[in-house]
Amino acid sequence: MFDTDEFKLKMTEAVEHFKGEMKKVRTGRAHPSMLDGVSVEVYGAKMPLNQVSNMTAPEAGMILITPFDANNISAISAAIRNDQSLGFNPSDDGRVVRVPVPPLTEERRKQIVKQTSEKVEGAKITLRNIRQDALKHAKKLKDEKSLTEDDLKRIEKEIDAEIKEFSTQIDAIFKEKEKEILTI
Repeated sequence: MFDTDEFKLKMTEAVEHFKGEMKKVRTGRAHPSMLDGVSVEVYGAKMPLNQVSNMTAPEAGMILITPFDANNISAISAAIRNDQSLGFNPSDDGRVVRVPVPPLTEERRKQIVKQTSEKVEGAKITLRNIRQDALKHAKKLKDEKSLTEDDLKRIEKEIDAEIKEFSTQIDAIFKEKEKEILTI
């Protein structure tokens, strides 16, 4: 018998991953999660920034990074500066790293919305790939005579309904994020 739960779980994971990606998208306010993707070269290995420092946003336009080990300050600054997708220019005073978050220009906001819409398309492609895998699996079971033609059609409708629901969720998340980005 065919179990759609496995594929529903994969779809849920795809939507959760997309939500995580949307949290990383920059809006107008400074937030420590903006630096989640930054890896720092310390102790001979690359480590996530949040594992070598404490990050706070004391004000809307500033992220304050306090390293656990002051010797890592220059490595932290360099890692943030080298991440071109962020476009930040950190400064340090020997104890903490300050990352000014400039306000977004209208042009930059539109550029971010465009990048975000590309992520939406990526998430929908992932859903379609999960659908294809599910249908291949169901057709294989039909060929093995484990499923009837009616079962196959029912499963196809069920999976298509799930895809539509998850796709709607992705669109809603994007619309909310787009509104957040374009709000000055």
